Amino acid sequence: MATLFTRIIEGNIPGTFVWRDEACVGFMSINPMALGHVLVVPRAEVSHWIDLPVATNAHLMHVGQIIGQAQQAVFESERIGLIIAGYEVPHVHLHVIPTTGIEQFSFANAATTVARSGLDEAATILRDELVRRGRPEAD
Repeated sequence: MATLFTRIIEGNIPGTFVWRDEACVGFMSINPMALGHVLVVPRAEVSHWIDLPVATNAHLMHVGQIIGQAQQAVFESERIGLIIAGYEVPHVHLHVIPTTGIEQFSFANAATTVARSGLDEAATILRDELVRRGRPEAD
């Protein structure tokens, strides 16, 4: 059975995308720890990040870095954090999070609900910045 993320990637469940390429996608978290929180997810279903092919792992990190640089430019943040946990969905994903302090790095503090309009607005701001930076992968 396809994972939740595969169903989002395939368009069977709505997702607010900011990045699409042949190897991965980036979409807004529906349980953000901060405004602009993005998940970077490989198209291939791999449960644990240590099982990723080296090239896929490197690509995910590179995409996370590109998205993080854009987040830093458009969202109020001191740093861009990165979490690879993998417990909530058995499909590798990077949490790329604009942060203002270490206390934001707790899934217990993640929003349980978020308005679709808020996700759309943050995604538009981030996509616009990615496009401004010459990234055609921004959706």
